[in-house]
Amino acid sequence: MSTAELDAELVDQVRERLAGRPGDLSPHRVAEALRAAGRPVGDATVLAVHEALRRDVVGAGPLEPLLRLPGVTDVLVNGPRQVYLDRGAGLEATGVTFADDEAVRRLAQRLAAAAGRRLDDQTPFVDLRLADGTRCHAVLAPVSRPGTTISLRVPPSRAFALDELVAVGTLTARGAELLRALVAARVAFLVTGGTGTGKTTLLAALLSLVDPSERIVLVEDASELRPDHPHVVGLEGRPANVEGAGAILLTALVRQALRMRPDRLVVGEVRGAEVVDLLAALNTGHDGGCGTVHANSAADVPARLEALALAAGLDRAALHSQLAAGLGAVVHLARGRDGLRRVAEVAVPRRGADGLVAMVPAVTFGAGGELWEGAGAAELAGALGR
Repeated sequence: MSTAELDAELVDQVRERLAGRPGDLSPHRVAEALRAAGRPVGDATVLAVHEALRRDVVGAGPLEPLLRLPGVTDVLVNGPRQVYLDRGAGLEATGVTFADDEAVRRLAQRLAAAAGRRLDDQTPFVDLRLADGTRCHAVLAPVSRPGTTISLRVPPSRAFALDELVAVGTLTARGAELLRALVAARVAFLVTGGTGTGKTTLLAALLSLVDPSERIVLVEDASELRPDHPHVVGLEGRPANVEGAGAILLTALVRQALRMRPDRLVVGEVRGAEVVDLLAALNTGHDGGCGTVHANSAADVPARLEALALAAGLDRAALHSQLAAGLGAVVHLARGRDGLRRVAEVAVPRRGADGLVAMVPAVTFGAGGELWEGAGAAELAGALGR
């Protein structure tokens, strides 16, 4: 008997009986609970119930098998009846369900507790990283509908090589050649795109191309980058604990990273005041720095950075001056209608007569592998030393 074929009522009966007599979870105790409930005690039933309960108290519960599937990047739970996964080609419905919303809530609270975080009616949402590096976000019902939601972002077990990304259609062979040149020329760049477009995957592949003699210092809110490189030092931010103390902000970590002799300073995801420190670093001799930013298009990047910088106290004029002097290129990713994630364009900054920076397309890639040079092609070629 598989756990998928189990009667949820049977599992709940065993759970309640075991809860009344605390002790280690074992097949023997499960068999005793089944006998006490007057239920079948065959080996297959005992092992299936034991496995269902084990998943309920360790790991990600019934989501664990989904997280282990090859190529899975995200597992999403929308209440007890809707569970989806993403293997890089868009969302797929799964056959996994929970007994009720209380079961989803228990799992969310257990995952939060494992990371030392609080999740209850007073604090109904949480964003954290699990011990294996999986990013977990949860919102309890009734704040979320149709029930408690859990969003799991699975870190890659290894960095993909650029050639592998070519093989799966993320970029073309000519695009890969261009990005190799970008890294070799030590051009400061940002990888941009919407949520789930593969920014971290592409950035890790590009960092794997960095000369082995260089020292890479990563600053991340949640450790996700795993470049295949011999000299990587990672600094990870930390949220406040349940008492509201102990937070470590990315702004502080960027400043610490600058004192660690980085050949490449990398901010895994720029989404706050750390943009000011990153741009300052790119303007003080730290060539080849990079990071990722959420943006709908390359053209939207200046406005996105402007909003982040203004919130951190850097005015518009200063931001655009820093941007023009420090940033060399933007590599933008988009998800096509077919669900596949692709490099859509490479753009370069151009400062206008009003002092404001606009991103000008240098190279645009079509879904069929086409390549078109844009108005910024000559500037990109100059940055690459061509």
